[in-house]
Amino acid sequence: MDMGFIGLGNMGAAMAENLLTAGHSVTAHNRSRAKVDALVAVGARPAHTVAEACRGDAVISMLANDEAVEAVTFGDSGILSSLRPGAVHVSCSTISVDLAKRLTESHAEAGQRFVSAPVFGRPEAAAARKLFIVAAGEAELLQTLSPVFDALGQRTFVVAEQPSTANLVKLSGNFLIASVIESLGEAMALIGKAGVDKQTYVEILTSTLFGAPAYQVYGGLIAREEFEPAGFAATLGLKDVRLVLEAGEDLQVPLPIASLLRDRFLTLLANGGGALDWSAVGALSAWEAGGASPMR
Repeated sequence: MDMGFIGLGNMGAAMAENLLTAGHSVTAHNRSRAKVDALVAVGARPAHTVAEACRGDAVISMLANDEAVEAVTFGDSGILSSLRPGAVHVSCSTISVDLAKRLTESHAEAGQRFVSAPVFGRPEAAAARKLFIVAAGEAELLQTLSPVFDALGQRTFVVAEQPSTANLVKLSGNFLIASVIESLGEAMALIGKAGVDKQTYVEILTSTLFGAPAYQVYGGLIAREEFEPAGFAATLGLKDVRLVLEAGEDLQVPLPIASLLRDRFLTLLANGGGALDWSAVGALSAWEAGGASPMR
């Protein structure tokens, strides 16, 4: 498929390269030219503007937040004004449910199509083509895009025809990951202060009760205090928790643990930890119990 790719950050660069490896034609755009040049070196075409990335059958956006997606979509010479009728915008970003609804409506009014396809997985999973994709959109369109999704991840879950549903599922998943990080941090602060080796403790947990990747990955990061470089920054963690709370308010679903997590991320950011990996939230409990600050 001939497509554009907008957003070559920690996740996007690897995703775009995997599309090239799978034989797709990719025109890449990013605010930082160096990342575009790196992708051009392995076969991509450069796009100097968003509009230049929108000349194919599809354009994929992989951006940090609502504001970034709004800017490239609704801005002057953005996706909405540049994509041809019938072409599709695939948003892999973790964005709000409200923005996904707005994108769906705006693309439909322009005679274009829209699919939400946010992903579960960290940068190393993106590089290894091991992402899990949560997709929502027209059934026939998702079938057409299946070779694209296959090039990006190990499995695609189709959840609905309404694109915003995929964003709600993604946000709920990130809420659960943040909950795991916080609970691991509290438990590890307890056993650590008693003199138990944290890495040994993680091995016990993941070999017995909690063998899921979230416990393995984030337990290891917390035990090793490995918060830099950030695979997913704490600022983005706070953003996602806020979006979960927003969705809960819209649906009138109380989310008391999400409210706690918002305050935990705010504590980390207020003390200078915004650029750390979001797993640094798991180090707050040990710090509050008299240990070293994760912001050192």
